[in-house]
Amino acid sequence: MKAFLLSLSLCCTQVFAQSVFLVSEDEMNASNANKNFFYPKSTISPDAPRIELVSPKLDTAISSPTQIELKFIPKIPSTTKPETFRILYGTFQIDITERLLKVATVTPQGINVPEAKLPNGKHKLVLNVQDSEGRVGSRLIEFEIK
Repeated sequence: MKAFLLSLSLCCTQVFAQSVFLVSEDEMNASNANKNFFYPKSTISPDAPRIELVSPKLDTAISSPTQIELKFIPKIPSTTKPETFRILYGTFQIDITERLLKVATVTPQGINVPEAKLPNGKHKLVLNVQDSEGRVGSRLIEFEIK
C-alpha cells in the first residue's frame, strides 16, 4: 500500500510540475525545429485594438519565471472583450490560452501573469484580442529565455 501511495504521490507531483509551464520543452523544440512560421493572409484593421507588451522588456535578458504584462488599447469608443483573448504558441500556433488563464488575470485593460514559466530557449507568441466592434488586434512577440 505504501508503494502505491508513493507512486501516486510522484505521479501527481509530476503532473502538477508540468502543468505550471505554459509550454513544454518538447513543444518549444518542435516549434523551433520548423522554420516555416504561419503568417496571417489578411491585414489587420487600423482601428483594431493594439496589444502593447509592458513586461518583460525584450531588450534585456529574460529568465524563467518571468512576469508577462500586456496592455489592450482599443480604438475609442469601442472596448476590448477580454473573453476573446487568444495566445498561440510557436510555429504550429498551439493554442495555450487555457494554460495561461490558469495563472493570469485578464481584464478589458490587459493581462498580468506574475510568474510565467517557460523552458530555456527561443519562443514565439501570437496574441489576439477582439473589440466590441468585432475587429481583431494581433501581435507577434519573439524572445529568448536564458
